[in-house]
Amino acid sequence: MEVKIGIVNTPREIVFDSTQSAEDVSAAVAASIKSGELLSLEDDRGRQVIVPSDRIAYVELGVPSARRVGFGSPA
Repeated sequence: MEVKIGIVNTPREIVFDSTQSAEDVSAAVAASIKSGELLSLEDDRGRQVIVPSDRIAYVELGVPSARRVGFGSPA
């Protein structure tokens, strides 16, 4: 699932793919904002993405989808 995190006063967003479910990511974001602690998520390669919760402008969660392989046109 693709995760986009907008950062306050920054023109670029953090974009990564995660194996976590939308519910898990949403719960982690809500808990981080409520507690004021760092938001820590894991991407699909096992790397940690850490963002200060007070700098989060928005979080956009994509639809879970399988990766496509090949060069053919979508069916």
